[in-house]
Amino acid sequence: MQTTGCAAAMPVEAPTEDRNRTAPFPFCGNRFEFRAVGSSQNCSFPIMVCNTIMASGMAALASLIEGGMSHRDAVADMFKQNRHVIFTGNGYSKEWPVEAVKRGLPNLVTTPMAVATWASDKNKALFEAMKVFTPEETDARAEVMYEAYVTTLRVEGETLVHMIDTGIVPACAKDLEKYKGFAKLAGGREALYVGVVEETEKLKNLLAAPHKEHLADEANYLCEQLKPQMEALRALVDRAEGLLEAGLYPFPTYEALLYSHHH
Repeated sequence: MQTTGCAAAMPVEAPTEDRNRTAPFPFCGNRFEFRAVGSSQNCSFPIMVCNTIMASGMAALASLIEGGMSHRDAVADMFKQNRHVIFTGNGYSKEWPVEAVKRGLPNLVTTPMAVATWASDKNKALFEAMKVFTPEETDARAEVMYEAYVTTLRVEGETLVHMIDTGIVPACAKDLEKYKGFAKLAGGREALYVGVVEETEKLKNLLAAPHKEHLADEANYLCEQLKPQMEALRALVDRAEGLLEAGLYPFPTYEALLYSHHH
């Protein structure tokens, strides 16, 4: 039972499980919860992967037991081999990635890294052994994931350029116009607004570069070159938003998004 601290309120039943809400894959007493699916991702794909992993693990346990090992010893052996993946601390902390490296766990921080791992020989062997995918089918799905990533990132980059060229830059020009003859009042506006234009040109050049022959190479190029430039440009536009006269900014501001009830 869990008390509320209020004498007028009755205690409520609480589950006995110790759920770590910072974990992407917590164990909750009698079940696992997979809580790391992306907002636009269909659950069926990661569920298929989880079921395949579970089937492979059960097959490994069955082999140990059928070989003469007791149920208890088989489970203990499996736990001993895989205990390094168990973490009960704060999964959002900066210390956890460092600890994960010490444990020999991969830290796939980008989509291209994850897709490359998906198509690894180890995973192909797993899917083939469980009769889920042939190696060719695993490669085909990797190509689809690369293509989706490349298409999405290019569309986002082109959309950012369009928003800046048709909305942000004209607003900056109008704002700067009001400070003619008042250079001291303008502060660093001109340098910042010019910086937005210059960084936008860099983004355009990256988008105009010839496409790579292989989708994996194109995905890595966009991840390593285009995405950082988009983030750098976004940082400048965020600063510009804080200087533009109220009413000139052509898109919803952070203030409007966070405190819409005040507008």
